[in-house]
Amino acid sequence: MRRLGFLVALCSALFSSAPAQAAQEIKPFVRGSYQQIVAAQQGKPFIVNFWSLTCNYCMVELAMLKKLVKKYPKLDLVLVSTDTPEEEKEIAATLAKFSLKKAEAWVFADDYTERLRFEVDRKWQGELPRTYFFSPGKEAAGISGKLEYREVEQWVKEQYAVR
Repeated sequence: MRRLGFLVALCSALFSSAPAQAAQEIKPFVRGSYQQIVAAQQGKPFIVNFWSLTCNYCMVELAMLKKLVKKYPKLDLVLVSTDTPEEEKEIAATLAKFSLKKAEAWVFADDYTERLRFEVDRKWQGELPRTYFFSPGKEAAGISGKLEYREVEQWVKEQYAVR
């Protein structure tokens, strides 16, 4: 009888609880990660955006990227937080807030951040936001600072032949 009671309680708990929302995977951005991202996307247009929880312009840019991803669902977007792995919950919450849970997400996971930045771009001094636009057959274009929506949308239209 105890077993039956236990099984009834277990089944009740399983069926009454709301389905758990899958947490967004946030990968550790370490030496070689940037090259891994670029290699995985080779031949396709995509955007890599570096941002931080404490960067006001980054939040404005994430809102802009939210609009673009909603309007252009084929847009490949990689988001790299320059925060720490200890802030992963806040990072995931921020990406969820901006409806960017489908974007590939990374977080700096090396205390030597200068080395990570150097691997990305020898000229990058750490200013945020920092965005790289990858077009097939061309060298990536890196831009520091807040982007203008219409300029990014124009790039997306050109890359994805959207009319």
